[in-house]
Amino acid sequence: MPRVKGGYVTRRRRKAVLKMAKGYYGSKHALYKTAHEQVMRSLQYAFRDRKARKRDFRKLWIQRINAAAQLNGMKYNTFINGLSNAGIQINRKMLAEMAVNDAEAFAKLCEVAKNAKPAKKTVENVVVLQKATKASK
Repeated sequence: MPRVKGGYVTRRRRKAVLKMAKGYYGSKHALYKTAHEQVMRSLQYAFRDRKARKRDFRKLWIQRINAAAQLNGMKYNTFINGLSNAGIQINRKMLAEMAVNDAEAFAKLCEVAKNAKPAKKTVENVVVLQKATKASK
């Protein structure tokens, strides 16, 4: 079997890993094997935490909306339900931004949510729901 020399592809791959490992502690930024292990783990953390960041921000927005709604004498769930009954579609990020920076506009939204009448359930909706549940069984 012929001898395989370590070509430029291997060197490039190793240099790329060491470049990604810049700033790591100890041998993790200098030795290829430990650097590769740490880079692979870091990439896993980055993938996982990109998903977690979305959850964390949604939680933060909900907490801010809830605090502002309570200042206006409402609970979060009644506020969101009132907005949907009123036909107002605004995402939680913008609601949280309004709660922090524009309290007057948020108070107006709270008034709209308080005065919104609940959506009526029509017979057609009930029939469609019954058909859907029978079809899923």
